[in-house]
Amino acid sequence: MKLKQSKSVEWTKLDNASKYFPATANELDTKVFRLSCELYEMIDPNILQKALNKTIESFPFFKSILRRGVFWYYFESSDLIPEVSEESLSICAPIYNKNTKNLLFRVFYYHKRISFEIFHALSDGKGALLFLQTLVYHYLFYRYEEQFKNYKPALDYNASIKKKMDDSFNKHFIGDNGFTRNVIDHNKRIKAHKIRGKRTEENRMKLIEGSMSVKAVLSEVKKDNTSLTIYLAALFIYSIYKEMNALERRRPIVLSVPINLRQFFESDTARNFFSTINISYQFRKEETELKDIIESITESFQKDLTVDKINYKINRLISLEKNPFMRIIPLPIKDYSIRIANKLVDRGITGAISNIGKVQMPEEFEPYIRQFTVCTSARRPQICMCSYGDQLVISFTSPFKDTEIQRRFFEHLSNKGIQIEISSNM
Repeated sequence: MKLKQSKSVEWTKLDNASKYFPATANELDTKVFRLSCELYEMIDPNILQKALNKTIESFPFFKSILRRGVFWYYFESSDLIPEVSEESLSICAPIYNKNTKNLLFRVFYYHKRISFEIFHALSDGKGALLFLQTLVYHYLFYRYEEQFKNYKPALDYNASIKKKMDDSFNKHFIGDNGFTRNVIDHNKRIKAHKIRGKRTEENRMKLIEGSMSVKAVLSEVKKDNTSLTIYLAALFIYSIYKEMNALERRRPIVLSVPINLRQFFESDTARNFFSTINISYQFRKEETELKDIIESITESFQKDLTVDKINYKINRLISLEKNPFMRIIPLPIKDYSIRIANKLVDRGITGAISNIGKVQMPEEFEPYIRQFTVCTSARRPQICMCSYGDQLVISFTSPFKDTEIQRRFFEHLSNKGIQIEISSNM
């Protein structure tokens, strides 16, 4: 990173979701996630740097550094200039260091792949995807400028800088007197099944990716009259179940599922704007089939994914944040409390699954793009997925050496006649 002459310094509050990540990030779970775009030709680093310089103009908030105050963390504007580099670090290596003034993201390349890693306090999956889409857009335009000299493809994201910087949590906060006060939260804290195993050397994330046809998977999904996310979440649970012994099945499998709140509330923010729901399955029969799990978690999704429930959840969290007593508690005590709460929440979660959805790019760029992928640091087995065109990529990250759950998952899809291209970092 290069450091330019300092100008006026601006600071910004962390949004409601962001406050969790600085306190809980560590070597075992860096709170970093990665989005990548694989092209059909080798990456030109000089053009990539030019594209990054252009992209950051539209996302000035991403040039922020994270600072510690007396009571809260805050973002501070900087003149740091992001520089592309060839990939050399392990997947989702630490980014945030409280003792270092550095940007909270990195852009790098390897052969035909452009990758973007970001500390979760800065943005969520959707916000980071908007950045990567813009970066790839500028890269391809500069790379093939001659082909587009008479016609410039349109980028499907033209929100103003102000809208990109919106704290959408605060914008949509109703307050204690909102209609959500009458929502009843039936979720009970339970102790979930925990996946254990021997950790990888140097706490490196084990990444296994399966690339397959969207149409082929959806054809199988439709047989069970469900959605892609529900089907794959159920298959994840089923794969874990097959590796459990009889005593372990006394505890439920619980998956944490991030929810993009932009589908419920008007927002163009590139910052965090998500919530989570937990879906669980309690084994009550001698033998459980995949369809049993699909039926059960379909009900969970229908029950929890309502505007009232989502509103209730975010308003409860923001009300806690705005509590006068909470505001004056010193930051070290807040951090300690968050870490304790995180450990308690962790007892009730087996794994996680995240679907950032279909990636859209101008159709003029289709001949140059092979696929997009997403993965994240994980203290337990986790699935991330996205699709581009007819290419669906499902990415498993795990801190454990054992890969039986991943094997069962992909083997099930393969046995359905779905052709899968498997790759791994190990």
